[in-house]
Amino acid sequence: MQNYQDVLAEILIEADVLQKRVKELGEQISADYRGENLLLICILRGGVPFLVDLSRCISIPHMMDFMAVSSYGVGRRESTGSARVTLDLQTDIRGQNVLLVEDIVDSGHTIASVLQMLSTRQPKSLKVCALLDKPERREAHVPIDYIGFTIPNKFVFGYGLDLDEYHRNLPFVGVVDLNKYQPSE
Repeated sequence: MQNYQDVLAEILIEADVLQKRVKELGEQISADYRGENLLLICILRGGVPFLVDLSRCISIPHMMDFMAVSSYGVGRRESTGSARVTLDLQTDIRGQNVLLVEDIVDSGHTIASVLQMLSTRQPKSLKVCALLDKPERREAHVPIDYIGFTIPNKFVFGYGLDLDEYHRNLPFVGVVDLNKYQPSE
């Protein structure tokens, strides 16, 4: 695996800017759901750092659950357009306020499939909170209720987003220099 500094073209969103926006989102979500039950559902794996930080900024009681959904083939950087659940929820969401926490909405296919599937389980409400929104790549309509940042169509990594499964731990969101990046086999 390449050292991330070797393929980093630029830091798109600095760590302090990320944390400030996550705090703002947490405050807004807390206000919007005050007096209500709330279940945060994180799409694994990229959404985990965002979920953890967001959860700490939500002042109302809430629960968490996780789903793993795959729409990327092995070695692919682009969605195949069809989502497959590889880990389903442990929680019954019937009658609950569900907030789907996602690292990035790109083509929209994965999140649209998850929303369609979850809506059949009769939640009280079903909304989306995405750290990053990349509207230039959108192919499927997805309503995003809480957006951290709208970003250009660049290949990004860090703060949960991987580069060949590495570098999710970086505290910032960086842009990959595609002239220097060599994908893992």
